[in-house]
Amino acid sequence: MAAARRRFEPVFDPDLGDRALTEARHDIVIGRWQGVRDLLHTTGQDWPRRTHRVRQLSHAAAGSSAVEAWRAAEPASPDAAVLRAATEVVRVFDHAIAQGRGSAMDRGRIDVAVMACLGAAEAAPADPMPWVSLLTVARLYEGGVGRRQLRTWWDELRRRDADNTEGHVQLLRYWSARWHGTHGSMYDVARDAAGAAPPGSPLPVLVQIARVEEFRYVAEGARGRAPVRDFGQHWKHELAVTEVRRTWERWIGGRENGPVLPEEVAELNYLTHAACYAGETEVARRLFMMLGTRAARVPWSYTGDPAEQFVRFRSATEQG
Repeated sequence: MAAARRRFEPVFDPDLGDRALTEARHDIVIGRWQGVRDLLHTTGQDWPRRTHRVRQLSHAAAGSSAVEAWRAAEPASPDAAVLRAATEVVRVFDHAIAQGRGSAMDRGRIDVAVMACLGAAEAAPADPMPWVSLLTVARLYEGGVGRRQLRTWWDELRRRDADNTEGHVQLLRYWSARWHGTHGSMYDVARDAAGAAPPGSPLPVLVQIARVEEFRYVAEGARGRAPVRDFGQHWKHELAVTEVRRTWERWIGGRENGPVLPEEVAELNYLTHAACYAGETEVARRLFMMLGTRAARVPWSYTGDPAEQFVRFRSATEQG
């Protein structure tokens, strides 16, 4: 009797398959910083990978003193300054979450994170990550930051890495209805970036990220009362479907053939999620093939159980 086919199980690895990053994060857990230093040194100016790695390392470092130990041991290290700034941003967000949405945030605490970011920008003048961190923490100021200030930070980021995906995501969230804008202003950011993106750039997926952000905002506002709209149509009306196809064509169609890199996995999950909910089965099938087992909890967690959805939709594309 033939052995039963092994049940498919997605892997929710926060490092998205980046084994060297996983090892460095483990070093932080045990209080070591040398592995982190070596990892960022070897990453060099591969900005997409560096951004991915610094973000993940900052979340690991937020609950330890490893980055402070590194700064004390090597005060002139630009990489240590960049990671500490990103870590301060994570800490201030963690503090805001602990206080609860709607609570007044200590402006001085946000200022400390901003000063760390500006110091990192001075220490590492070519690195876009301090400017990504600034665009991130800007959301926490009551009323946001001045348009001129935000524009300066945005221009500095683009001067270093014009197509930085994470920086675009942070600007999109800043201008979302959840923070300091509207659904319309958020979609403007996404569609402007998507329209200007070169072939093979992941930036067109910003439109799918914006659609998730809108869903999340409206769904959370509807808790405890009747939903304000048909969310099935939110995902599969004509414009939503057209934009899924357009992102597939411009990003994946223009992407060089080759293995999926860890820094691509999160955005690929957004596009896969959108294709599934839009009923674009063939696009979804090919995206699942690219991803293999590599799943990201977001955006699946906003529409149900991440593993259940990933397995169910993947199975449906195989049977279709």
